[in-house]
Amino acid sequence: MRAEVIQIRPFFYTFPYVMKKKIDMRRFGTQGPVNPEQHYVVARTDELTEFIKRVKEGRYIVISAPRQTGKTTFFQRAVEALTADDLTYFPIQLNFETYEDCTRSEFYDSLAKQIRKEIERVFQGRGEGLDETLKQFLANIQIPNHLSMMEFFEQFQELLKYAQIVLIIDEFDGIPRSALKGFLHAFRHIYISHATPRCPHSLGIVGVKSIAQLNYDRSVSPINIQDEFSLANFTLAQVQELFGQYTVEVGQAFAPEVIESIHTQTGGQPFLVNRYAQILTEELDIPKTEMIRMAHFATAHTQLLDERNTNIEHLLTNIRKDRRFETLLMQIVSYEDSVRFNTDNDIINELVTYGIITRGSDRKCEIVNPIYLHRIIQAFTPIVNGLERDYFPEDTDEFQYLIDTGQIQMERLLDNFRDFIARVGFRILQVPETPQEFIGQHLLFAYLDQFVVSVNGAMYMEVPTGRGRMDLLILHNERKYIVETKIWRSDRAYTQGKQQLAAYLSTEGVSEGYYVVFDHREVPEPRAETETIDGLTLRSYVIPVVQGLPSKENSD
Repeated sequence: MRAEVIQIRPFFYTFPYVMKKKIDMRRFGTQGPVNPEQHYVVARTDELTEFIKRVKEGRYIVISAPRQTGKTTFFQRAVEALTADDLTYFPIQLNFETYEDCTRSEFYDSLAKQIRKEIERVFQGRGEGLDETLKQFLANIQIPNHLSMMEFFEQFQELLKYAQIVLIIDEFDGIPRSALKGFLHAFRHIYISHATPRCPHSLGIVGVKSIAQLNYDRSVSPINIQDEFSLANFTLAQVQELFGQYTVEVGQAFAPEVIESIHTQTGGQPFLVNRYAQILTEELDIPKTEMIRMAHFATAHTQLLDERNTNIEHLLTNIRKDRRFETLLMQIVSYEDSVRFNTDNDIINELVTYGIITRGSDRKCEIVNPIYLHRIIQAFTPIVNGLERDYFPEDTDEFQYLIDTGQIQMERLLDNFRDFIARVGFRILQVPETPQEFIGQHLLFAYLDQFVVSVNGAMYMEVPTGRGRMDLLILHNERKYIVETKIWRSDRAYTQGKQQLAAYLSTEGVSEGYYVVFDHREVPEPRAETETIDGLTLRSYVIPVVQGLPSKENSD
């Protein structure tokens, strides 16, 4: 049997009139579903092809993904593509967002009205009128429960005859608990029935939570026939495609490393990608004749780390819902062995649902992107650690670490940090609400952040996982400075870390790097050494971290 080839028309050809007349109005969208009339849109051609293939095969499809990942946009586009050249498919799009607090009877009463309006809308959009029989049928529609809903779809299919119904339900999480089980049982019964044609022919359920997570009584899922569909974050190629649309229309190019940095920092999360683009193309007043470069990216990055947009609000609200989330997230961030990725654990499963953690290549939990990592650390770090005035010796300031050409003297800056840790001694253990093993990295992050802000630079994380290691990249006067931090594990790990840093410097086109390892052993071995690896200069530190408060006997 030959595989069916499904053609997905690009956005540029789907709306030729709009593209010609409104080309100057398109922008990067972050407020709800995006559309090619007003926004630059990633086509997701491969995903659309696969989804439509499953619809035509009559599958009942479930997609669960975090908010603001483009689910609604994807399904709207899928319906357009499905029916563009084939009117034998009749799509009914529903939305359950407002039903959460409804009773079972209120839900079904409103559902009947929503279905009727949607059917009438589809006919109107196709330029077709309803015959009298169908008008009368819709006027008398009553769906008091899931059994009558099954009867409705059976009767509607008989009247429609020529078309196969495709039902798409967005925001499915809003279905009332009292209606959930019967509703799902009804569609399972329809799916396994031998009716020809089956109605609905295909079902798409869209939500944040999976069907299993919506089974509040933890019983066996009543719809164990669902076909799970994955809608991933944007790939680097898709981000390049998105920004390329803007460049073609406006003429302003993004430097390749800017696009790569945006993808790295966001992990391809659609809202964050578009928010970066909004800042760069609309809010920074960069002349359209000027290429968007890394200096612009650094400014946009600083703004994104400081602002409270809707995506970050979701993140912060979700991580504060349960005190156990903080414990787990700081464990992932702070310790190199992290936590085993196990979605059978309710806490891990919920954080995955919110799009905060994911499975790493080593089967351990990872924070999904550096932006979230940065905001999580900020959310759970005390605003004042009590040591800020001790960062630099008396009668000095941050500007002593800048030379006349504007370059940062990173070696002197880190030498001072090493001396600062020695100066404050056991007081680092009094910093509130910070895991002891993470305290050195926390203080280095805070120390460098204060310095970078004072000299109008930018600092961001390059490794999304945490896990006892952070790569910090500082941008100042269009120059990069890379600092990798770790916790001491062994001489072998210390040496391997240098090789990893050298490889990273090479990929970033930087000739010098800095390696800071915090030694928590009872008998630490402080080090400060400079060496050359593969033609690159590495300055390495092993900094002892005090293990405990002094005894009363010693402090007297």
